[in-house]
Amino acid sequence: MGKDEILNGRLVFFGELLIRLNAPGNELLMQSPSLALHVGGAEANVAIGLAHLGHACAMVSRVPDNALGRGAVAAVRGAGVDCTAVTTAPGRMGLYFLSVGAGLRSSEIVYDRAGSSFAASGAGDYDWDALLDGAALLHLSGITPALGPRSADAALAAARAAKRLGVPVSFDGNYRAMLWEAWDSDPRAVLSELIGSADILYGNHRDLSLVLGQVFSGEGEDRRREAAEAGFAAFPDLKLIASTARHTVSADHHRIAARVDLCGSCHQTDEINVTGIVDRIGAGDAFAAGVLHSYLSGGTAEAMAMSGLALTCLKHSLPGDASRFGQRDIDAFHGGGLDVRR
Repeated sequence: MGKDEILNGRLVFFGELLIRLNAPGNELLMQSPSLALHVGGAEANVAIGLAHLGHACAMVSRVPDNALGRGAVAAVRGAGVDCTAVTTAPGRMGLYFLSVGAGLRSSEIVYDRAGSSFAASGAGDYDWDALLDGAALLHLSGITPALGPRSADAALAAARAAKRLGVPVSFDGNYRAMLWEAWDSDPRAVLSELIGSADILYGNHRDLSLVLGQVFSGEGEDRRREAAEAGFAAFPDLKLIASTARHTVSADHHRIAARVDLCGSCHQTDEINVTGIVDRIGAGDAFAAGVLHSYLSGGTAEAMAMSGLALTCLKHSLPGDASRFGQRDIDAFHGGGLDVRR
């Protein structure tokens, strides 16, 4: 696939749409009888972030045929993502509940997604030859295969189809131990195949240690480079590994750096102090959107890292699960423009 086809083509995202219900302000769950509602999901968050940066994005998923499913689809479509391939099926809507932390109290999430319409779908429910027709890229995450055996088969079928059709794959490891441990799973085998199908991996030394069964001995940047080189050696189709390094000072003060590793080079940014955090959920998805935005435009390792850093930092200022910032916002972030823009 040529550069122009990648730049101008449709980006396809496969994963579960979720409804998030969070306690108001910094309250604990059930402290008061009201909850705020947001729509998201790891893959949908990346799609929304890229749609706001001007990319043509399409979501593939399943939701129940009820007010919750229809509302979730409407929210994602309203953010500029094509939801033609989001179909309905028996089951329920996946939910999660959030209590936003403050000071030295961390945020807390409670999942309620077992038996969802998406988790019940399997490999035979998606016609990937049709869904990937004309696609420039397929984006997946490790959350989908962690939901259960049918979801794992569906994710693997999507990656295999993309490989067969010559569609590049972007994969976010997003390891969720509790989801994998809820069923008789083999995360190392499944994730190894998915990473082996990928051109782009969002993950760090811990993700690569899990799939490679290897401990990386270095510290800081050296350890990340050692892990990246091991990843490139083990997965020959992998072209790019992107990650963030986060130091949590308190619930509303983090220090974040971004890193991009290529086969022959790498770039890690300086740390940015992110204070007054409003909402950190979806910050990793915003990072993926920023890196992919620059990658699709032919950016260097430094440009990709800086674009990802900008979106992940900006996301901390915004309630909800997804980045809704454009190129102007990225430019303003790097320009240090914190005054009112008129």
